[in-house]
Amino acid sequence: MVRWEPGTPERLQAAALELFATRGYEQTTAAEIAQSVGLTERTFFRHFADKREVLFHGQQLFVAGFLEGARATPGDAAPLEVVRAALGSAAGFFGDERRPHSRRRQTVIDANPALQERELHKMVGLADALRDLLRERGVAEPAATLAARVGTLVFEVSFATWIAEGEERSIDTIQAVVFAELVALVQ
Repeated sequence: MVRWEPGTPERLQAAALELFATRGYEQTTAAEIAQSVGLTERTFFRHFADKREVLFHGQQLFVAGFLEGARATPGDAAPLEVVRAALGSAAGFFGDERRPHSRRRQTVIDANPALQERELHKMVGLADALRDLLRERGVAEPAATLAARVGTLVFEVSFATWIAEGEERSIDTIQAVVFAELVALVQ
């Protein structure tokens, strides 16, 4: 067994996505994922709590990308401007080279209710983090929660558009369009 090769989590993630996409999430075991890259099941569980988490590894980096942009805004920025900056910052995680991977990952998630639930949990965590940052900046409720949830919704709609078959625009461009649609709706 190959044991100390660098990039173990990434290799396990790639193998898991391939197996989930071809065999199905429920039909794939953690042991099979590990074996497909020459590792043991024990090694798999050193990196991931369960096979579901292999698809969600790195969530803290995802959230940090949003928060980095939000924190970079002036202290007196309006809540939706903070959210817009967060969206812009996070767009860097979704370059065109990631689109095929993201499409495949979403197909796996869409085919399994437990994974859909975990994806929703991820998005709630993002909204909570944005809300907390807005509160720290002095934004009162319910504005902090509304702005954070709306920002998360703009991301979700934009991401779904970005991974749609035939879509070629950048996620940043799509987010700008979706954000403009939101603003037009509330005016």
